[in-house]
Amino acid sequence: MRVAMIGTGYVGLVSGACFADFGHEVICVDKDKAKIAALERGEIPIFEPGLDTLVATNARDGRLKFTTELKPAVAAADAVFIAVGTPSRRGDGHADLSYVFDAAREIAAALEGFTVVITKSTVPVGTGDEVERIIAETRPDADCAVVSNPEFLREGAAIQDFKHPDRIVVGTGNVRAREVTNDLYRPLYLNRSPILFTERRTAELIKYAANAFLATKITFINEIADLAEKVGADVQEIARGIGLDNRIGSKFLHAGPGYGGSCFPKDTLALLKTGQDNEAPLRIIEAVVSVNDARKRAMARKVSVALNGEVRGKTVAVLGLTFKPNTDDMREAPSIPIITALQDMGAKVRAYDPEGMEQAKAYVSNVAFCKDAYDCAADASALVIVTEWEQFRALDFVRLKTVMERPVLVDLRNVYRPEEAARHGFAYEGVGRARKA
Repeated sequence: MRVAMIGTGYVGLVSGACFADFGHEVICVDKDKAKIAALERGEIPIFEPGLDTLVATNARDGRLKFTTELKPAVAAADAVFIAVGTPSRRGDGHADLSYVFDAAREIAAALEGFTVVITKSTVPVGTGDEVERIIAETRPDADCAVVSNPEFLREGAAIQDFKHPDRIVVGTGNVRAREVTNDLYRPLYLNRSPILFTERRTAELIKYAANAFLATKITFINEIADLAEKVGADVQEIARGIGLDNRIGSKFLHAGPGYGGSCFPKDTLALLKTGQDNEAPLRIIEAVVSVNDARKRAMARKVSVALNGEVRGKTVAVLGLTFKPNTDDMREAPSIPIITALQDMGAKVRAYDPEGMEQAKAYVSNVAFCKDAYDCAADASALVIVTEWEQFRALDFVRLKTVMERPVLVDLRNVYRPEEAARHGFAYEGVGRARKA
């Protein structure tokens, strides 16, 4: 099939490359001339494992192309995906849908023949209705169907998630649109990935409900971790104990500094606003957002506790800046408020991240960026693990103790066992665990 992907951000580029790898003819469209030129040279604007190879292979074979010209791409397409950004709107937290609606107008003007217009961007309930209205207003004679097809991609594992999804959600009541989406995802039938067909508004809400529930699980275990510290319990064992219950499951029960990234923060806010607008307040989600916002900065206090309150003038080494491993995404990363809080306490901050340091420069200042974990730890009074990159899971404690001013480890991801750190002479501060010194 012929596919036009409007937007070459994270969702658009990954989805476009994967559809091309299925054998579809895909044209990715973006107004950013520099980005398109870079993609044509094989330069990938985001870090996602395996994406560079996937793009290069399908571009070489002619199935994946890039352009700034929307009209010819849409005119030739059987399916047009809207995969533009929907950031939180400044001031009120609503999703900013201006990019979606602008794309709808441009798509409408370029349509030729029956076309399925598919919203891949995460959008509030009723957005598809407005997209449909915009297209009808712009082109009353347009022969198209507007469909909701939310994405469920995890950064760092997006290609695997696209090709082996838990489910594919398609919101449409149009028979022809259903046939087109069936053809688009036919290669996944071999993996027995279920396609759930729903009404459009239901599909839109499924995405927000899923992310809000996962954010709630993260926040729940973080609050249990706080209680575990107070009563002398171990949150790791608690998480395992409740996660073995198949009604609960073990995923997203890892205590830490709070959730971040491009999805959970903005999607929970947007869902809250939808509830308020429809007189159906979501009090659980309100609590989740509030607790998570406060938690990130509060993690800096663990450093203060580990240093017996002596933070001013000390050097603190931060390992991991991105909101999760295997990405360069700094959006809403816990490291940002943690670093800011440490600086407010008077600490000097050194930092290292395998992929996120260049992006971090736009979010934090007065930070010394380092070449590796040991360079970062040099002369530090405390080493703080904020993001659990694989390369931080087997640090040489002997070497660390040699280069650090004081052997203090603040492990915000519970990567190490307290007794292991203590055996090497480190004072240890984890999350939801008793201190070992």
